[in-house]
Order: sequence, then structure tokens, then C-alpha cells
Amino acid sequence: MSISVSRVPQIDGAADILSDEALAFIEKLHQKFAGTRDELLAARAVRRKQYSDAKRIDFDPETAEVRNGDWKVAPAPAALTDRRVEITGPATPAKMAINALNSGAKVWLADLEDASTPKWDNVIDAVLNLSAAAKGTLSYTDAKTGKSYALRTDAPLATIVVRPRGWHMVENNVIVDGKPAVGALVDFGLHFFHNAKALAASGQGPFYYLPKMEHYLESRLWNEVFTFAQAELGIDYGTVRATMLIETIPAAFQMDEFLYELRDHAAGLNAGRWDYLFSVIKTFREAGEQFIVPDRADVAMTAPLMRAYTELLVKTCHKRGAFAMGGMAAFIPNRREPDVTAAAFEKVRADKTREANDGFDGSWVAHPDLVSTCREVFDSVLGDKPNQIDKQRPEVEVTAEQLLDVASAPGSVTEAGVRLNLYVAVAYTAVWLSGNGAVAIHNLMEDAATAEISRSQIWQQIRNKVVATDTGNTITAELVANILAEEVEHLRGEINDEARFAAYYEPAAKLIGTMVSGRDEDFADFLTTPAYELLEKEYVTKP
Repeated sequence: MSISVSRVPQIDGAADILSDEALAFIEKLHQKFAGTRDELLAARAVRRKQYSDAKRIDFDPETAEVRNGDWKVAPAPAALTDRRVEITGPATPAKMAINALNSGAKVWLADLEDASTPKWDNVIDAVLNLSAAAKGTLSYTDAKTGKSYALRTDAPLATIVVRPRGWHMVENNVIVDGKPAVGALVDFGLHFFHNAKALAASGQGPFYYLPKMEHYLESRLWNEVFTFAQAELGIDYGTVRATMLIETIPAAFQMDEFLYELRDHAAGLNAGRWDYLFSVIKTFREAGEQFIVPDRADVAMTAPLMRAYTELLVKTCHKRGAFAMGGMAAFIPNRREPDVTAAAFEKVRADKTREANDGFDGSWVAHPDLVSTCREVFDSVLGDKPNQIDKQRPEVEVTAEQLLDVASAPGSVTEAGVRLNLYVAVAYTAVWLSGNGAVAIHNLMEDAATAEISRSQIWQQIRNKVVATDTGNTITAELVANILAEEVEHLRGEINDEARFAAYYEPAAKLIGTMVSGRDEDFADFLTTPAYELLEKEYVTKP
């Protein structure tokens, strides 16, 4: 075999997950598809430069026939016809997986990507938990408290939809033909190899969420992976179903094409709102004043460019017989602040009401306490129907100009916003380096997407010499460095643990400090790429 692993984690069952047969399957996936993946990633950089130079993206005239054609995706399997509430969260530790499955949500998005740090132990533990869940045997006992967690038997469990890593991530602990493996193929390969037959037999999958794609050829590649994997393991063609996240600005111009490429395996599209905003900033970061995004907190889903994006998504999905899934409600209830919690619940209710009335078939929440709120809103609109695919939106006409209308977004750039962005970026990255990809910050469940917005906004502001409206100061590298130093000291006081601070927060602050410089060479396409390399470094160890 030309595949090897650095080590088998000291977790019960890990050796079975990394069996010779499973590794041979992953090796075959790489031999067939890794080369195409590499070519598609290289093409991203070329297209981004073209978009930035032109200050524009448009609908591709070469795929007009697809957009104008009369076709639909394959009918949904029974387990995915009702998706009115989806809870998102990592698949490790087991306690979080059990809580998600027991939450009352219709679907659990088992996140191996933005809400999970891809430390090798985490990757394997997640697959172990997903495999136990597929068998109905997942359980957990807290060694400290003695409290036991088990899958409920008094009500249905959430249907599992697994989100593997995006095409850009690698897995350093698996080496194929002398190179680090593709993270997406490792995540998919291990989960599919160990669970596809059982899930297919029960009608529960395997189902996937596909993140971070920028071009329909990337969707085509996933379709080829699914087709090969099903044939290799003797699973009926079309058993796999995938929902694609429309969370990049280029993807917004190719929604029809994404669905068409995966039409026999497609379940729908999701409005990945925070990564979408990050993609707008990243794509047009040096394109000038018209693409300066206001403070993150000011850009609500009612902003014109976000309305254009979500309405086009609903129209496209329903025209093609696919599900339109709404975005994240990231609020985390806090019993110590009942007034804040009550106000936030009302904001969540308003957000979900807008989505349900627009035609979305369901939406995401990040906490079990929000499941009932989201369900009540969609119940009031759906009634006895499992979804509202029949709600067509022929009146919606969205232009390229509307999708790119950043200038009309309400709000402004402030020094207070810079300070908050630096705090969030460092705090999130530090916790990510410690092994936890889902982080509660200021009553919000933050994942990699919000950290990406935070650091990319500051880079864009420095590069374009933006003036902060609250202080009148030009946002410069020197100003940002001073604020960063202050926020790092603020975090030091909050953490009050020098060993932990030195292990995680200092390397996080150094990384963010470099990435917000405003210099071309310091803008990484993804924060998690350089952060992942830090996971293996000696100074990022448990204190």
C-alpha cells in the first residue's frame, strides 16, 4: 500500500476505524480524485484575481442552457423530506453528539469542518461516534461527574448529515503517495466505508453537507466521488444525498449548475451566511471602496446583497425540486442574563420567520434550546406539510449587480468593530488550537467562519485605508497592532492561566497579527490552513 498513518490514536476502536481495508478505500479515492482536486484548487486563485481585477462576477454564458433547462434533482428520500429544524455541532465529544441527536431537531449537521478542530484524535473520535450513532449504540459517561448520556427512545432521533472538511484542507496524519491526504476524502472515506451499508439499509443515508465550493466543477467532482464509492461498496446508485452550502460569492452565480452536477445525489442548498460574507471580503479584498464591508454586527440578512442571495437560493432550489435551507442562529442562551436571552430569542424568532415566509424549508440552530423556537416558526408556516418546495418564487429576479451590492449594506466601519474583530479572531483561534472548534464568545456560538470574517475585514480595511467613523482614525497596520496588543492583554486577564495562555493564545495572537497586515503575502485563503500547521508544533501542546 502507498498509504500510511502517522499513528493510531489511543482511543477504543480507533484501530478498527483505521483498518487496512478502510485505508485501501481511501487510497483508491485519492488515486482517482486527488489530482483533479489539486487542479480545481489552483483554478480558484486564477478566477479570484480575475474577479477582483474586473470588480465583477457574472452568470456564466457557457452554462446558460443548464440555468434555462427544464430539469429537477432526484426526489428526496423519506428521511430528508422534513428538515424544518437542523442543529449543527461537532461530532466529538460523544456528549455533544448525543445532545444533538436527542435535541428534537429533524436533522443533526455533524460538523467535521468549521465547528471542529481537525486534530487527529478528534477526526477519529468523530468517526467512532458517528459509527456508534448509525448502529444506535452511542453512549457516554462523564468521568468527572459520573453522569451518563444515552440516545433517547421516547422520540425520534435527528437524521445525521455529515459535513466533511472542504476541498482545501489536508490531513497530515495520512500520507498517500508521499503527500498529505485530502481532508475531505479522509473524512468522507472513513465515514462512508464504515457506515454506508448500515445507513442505506435503514434508509438513513449516508447523507452529507458539502462546504466551501466555488465552482460547479467542484460539485461535479463530489458527484464522481459518490458514484465511485457507491459502486465500490455495492451501494445502489443515488443512495447518497448531499446538500451543498452556498457560502462563497462565486457559488451564488452557479446555484443551478451546482444542483445539476449532483442532480442524482442532490438534496438541496444551504445559505451559509457567515462564510458567504467572508467570501465577499476575500474575493474583492483589494478591489476598492465599493466592496468595503461594514462592521460584521451591522450586516444583517436584510441587507440588499444578502436578500438577493437568499431569495435567489429559494427560487433556484424549489424550481429544481430541491430543499432550501436557511442560515445559522448562533445565539447561546445564558440563564444568568435573562433579559439578554429574551431579546436574543426574539431576534432568532424574527430571523426564522423571515426565512420561513421567504420559502425556506428549514433552518439551522446552534443550541438545543433554540430548537423549539425554530420549530414553532416553521410549524406555523408549513402546517401539516413536511416542506414548502411547492412554493415557487417566479417574481424573484436577481441580477449580478444585486448580488454584488456591498455598498448598500447598512452600517459603517468603526474602531470598536476592529477591536471586537481582533478579540474574536484571537479568542476563537486559541480555543481552536486547544482542540475545540465550536466556541461560545459573548453569548454567540462562533466557528471558523466568524473568525474568517474578523481577520479578513481588518486586512481589507488596512489595505484600503478605511477611516473609522467613530474615531476618525485611518485604520493602519500600526493602529491595528496597538489594538491587538491591548486585546491580547485583555484576554490574558480573562484567561488567568499563564500556561494555557502561552500554549494557545500567544501563538493565536501571533498568527492573527500576521494575517491582518494588509500585505498580499500575508492573506491566506483560509485561517484554518496555517492554524492547522500549528497543531503539530511543540509549543501548541496541552499545558
